[in-house]
Amino acid sequence: MNPFSSGTRLREMIRAIRACKTAAEERAVVRKECAAIRAAINENDQDYRHRNLAKLMFIHMLGYPTHFGQMECLKLIASTGFPEKRIGYLGLMLLLDERQEVLMLVTNSLKQDLNHSNQYIVGLALCALGNISSAEMARDLAPDVERLLQFRDPNIRKKAALCSIRIIKKVPDLAENFMNPASSLLKEKHHGVLITGVQLCTDLCKVSSEALEYFRENCIEGLVKTLRDIANSPYSPEYDIAGITDPFLHIRLLKLLRILGQGDADASDCMTDILAQVASRTESNKNAGNAILYECVETIMSIEDNGGLRVLAINILGRFLSNRDNNIRYVGLNMLMKAIMVDAKAVQRHRATILECVKDSDASIQKRALELVYLLVNESNVKPLTKELIEYLEVSDQEFKGDITAKICSLVEKFSPAKIWYIDQMLKVLSEAGNFVKDEVWHALIIVISNASDLHGYTVRALYRVFQASTEQESLVRVAVWCVGEYGDMLVNNVGMLDIEEPITVTESDAVDAMEVAIKCQRLGLTTKAMALIALFKLSSRFPSCSERIKDIIVQNKRSLVLELQQRSIEFSCILQKHQNIRSALVERMPILDEKTFSGRKAGSLPTAVSTSSIIPCNLPNGIGKPAAAPIGDLLDLSSDDAPPAPVSSGGDFLQDLLGVDLSPASAPSGTSQSPKTGTDVLLDLLSIGTSPSVQSSSSAIDILSSSHDNKAPVSNLNGLASHSSLSANATSPASSAGMMDLLDGTGAITQKHEENGPAYPSLVAYESSTLRMTFNFSRQPGNPQTTFIQATFTNLSPNVYNDFLFQAAVPKFLQLHLDPASSNTLPASGNGSITQCLKVTNTQHGKKLNRLEACWGSITLSSNHFGNFEYFGQGYIWHV
Repeated sequence: MNPFSSGTRLREMIRAIRACKTAAEERAVVRKECAAIRAAINENDQDYRHRNLAKLMFIHMLGYPTHFGQMECLKLIASTGFPEKRIGYLGLMLLLDERQEVLMLVTNSLKQDLNHSNQYIVGLALCALGNISSAEMARDLAPDVERLLQFRDPNIRKKAALCSIRIIKKVPDLAENFMNPASSLLKEKHHGVLITGVQLCTDLCKVSSEALEYFRENCIEGLVKTLRDIANSPYSPEYDIAGITDPFLHIRLLKLLRILGQGDADASDCMTDILAQVASRTESNKNAGNAILYECVETIMSIEDNGGLRVLAINILGRFLSNRDNNIRYVGLNMLMKAIMVDAKAVQRHRATILECVKDSDASIQKRALELVYLLVNESNVKPLTKELIEYLEVSDQEFKGDITAKICSLVEKFSPAKIWYIDQMLKVLSEAGNFVKDEVWHALIIVISNASDLHGYTVRALYRVFQASTEQESLVRVAVWCVGEYGDMLVNNVGMLDIEEPITVTESDAVDAMEVAIKCQRLGLTTKAMALIALFKLSSRFPSCSERIKDIIVQNKRSLVLELQQRSIEFSCILQKHQNIRSALVERMPILDEKTFSGRKAGSLPTAVSTSSIIPCNLPNGIGKPAAAPIGDLLDLSSDDAPPAPVSSGGDFLQDLLGVDLSPASAPSGTSQSPKTGTDVLLDLLSIGTSPSVQSSSSAIDILSSSHDNKAPVSNLNGLASHSSLSANATSPASSAGMMDLLDGTGAITQKHEENGPAYPSLVAYESSTLRMTFNFSRQPGNPQTTFIQATFTNLSPNVYNDFLFQAAVPKFLQLHLDPASSNTLPASGNGSITQCLKVTNTQHGKKLNRLEACWGSITLSSNHFGNFEYFGQGYIWHV
């Protein structure tokens, strides 16, 4: 016989497939067998139809397509014999699903079989209908299934109940037809029929509120009696599992009682006694008992009940946490997280057991227990629980430190009873797992320290001790260097000693050593080193005896390969060497940081940049309401846009102080009032970015870049590194001033009279040295306010002729720059000639307010020598030569 003929037995085909050593061999065997089955189908072979369908089912389970055999299922179902129908219905359930259109052809056969005299054929039809019934089939066959719920044979009643569940899920409107038959099933003595009846009632309650009310009124007493009988029944070998009678029926009954008692006080009262009996008498040494106890606890926590029964349920969950099975402990933790919302005091009694679960070796239990501990903490127990968590943090695994650190920091911040306790706990966390905390954590700690003026000395000494012990935790080092920079004098002089502190002797040299260690440590990042460099700069004013050493350390970093450190070192070194008069103002202690603003921004209730339009005085141009924040505030992003402006005595604008240049307006004549103007205002006025400016006095526009209050020198050199020029002296009219401020027209329009060829703007000497002068002349076409034309004139002041002239410039993204070719590439000597070049700048953000200003730069190259470049920063501009 051909091994792949239609007469091949199923076991022979399975044996041939299993003997294949490769997937290709298997596919070849399946392909030949499918070809033989197709041939038999085409020949309408009735003798081996059931055998061929059995083979197709096995092939289908291997994952190969078998759609060509679907009609064979229908032919077998239509046959009269039980074996053929059995194979046909089995194939129907495997090879088809409710989405197949061919399934509509089987509805009539199902209806006939549901009314068949052979109960086994009725059972086959019920099984098939319960597995693949569609909504249309459910509507057509629901009356037959409803009738079979009262069939004489319990197996048919059981299958009819399961089939009814499928029908009401597909067509919820039919639920009312099954309420009475389902309630009658609850009185069954046969456990198989009873459990399916309970499940049918449960699903009816879920899909129909009418069914829920019906079962509450008519079935609760019967369900309670049934559960009591099963709980008190003697040993029955037919239903006994681990010494418990039918735990599956226990669980189904408890689930139905939970649905009926939820939100109904009368129904809950009826089931209180039996729930207490099940909870107290069920053994918990076997899985079956634990399953019943879990469902009983969940039912107790869901129904309307007094506190006594809930305490019993929570105590059961506490026993779950002591079980050796990890699955049971995890289930207990999950249920306790739900129970804490209902009765937190009862859960608090198991606090010690929950804390032990945090130390469990299983990662899932660790995380779930940690989440539960987080929910348990309140004002009364925050101290002991935080102590336990911090002690565990010391020995926890590395992969778990991040989670536990985040929880501890959140708890300490939320429930801190006093600032000193908050600081102590945060220092412990940072010293153990500082590398795992987010930036917001140490930002918040710095804000708390800033607001605790009576703890500044205590905090800086505590941080210094921890810093001396280890520099491995970078977040801790950042807080330490910040505090030493701000309160280093308190550290050295032991200011603000508390009774709980131990005396410590720290010299000025020791504090400088600590900052030098932070700068040179290879493990620390750029932000930490930059903060240490700022701290050293501040200590140069607080520790006069170490100022030379601090200066040497800063100078050493001028050669750093890291641009940020190099730039800071150059700027700080310049101030220390040449501008002692402004150093004291620059290194003043930071003002107290606003905790509410930081908390609101952290919670997302405040935008990152808060508009200051509501607090802007009317006499300030472009809506600039305050000077720039202190540099360390910017570094930590702790400054607040709505914080009050710093007083003038603190040094004014940081950029002005850094450059040693006074960018404020010249003194107004007596009897004339004039509003102050910061360096930030000057640059924003130049580009007209912000809100509409107020009308300014003429002296403000003239002195826009003036280097001193007396306005005597038009150019001021900053150690050969910077040069600034004032505006032309003839640009003194108010119209000229307004035109200068609206040079690129960022938003608001300024009311002014335009000439036919556009408004007139004053000339600007942008750069001047002993060798070169660069002058800008501005103009704008009428009707095109967003475009500004700049004519740059370059004059050689040296006795040498320069060749290969090249001018380059760049602007922020919101500006578009077009450079025309220069008039010549040779610059005559001694001012005997000049080169002109035209620039066109278009503001694409015309009419919009900008939150920040990006950098602009330009450079001039003469005879292959780089003479200079200028850079616009957010608060002014600098010339580098």
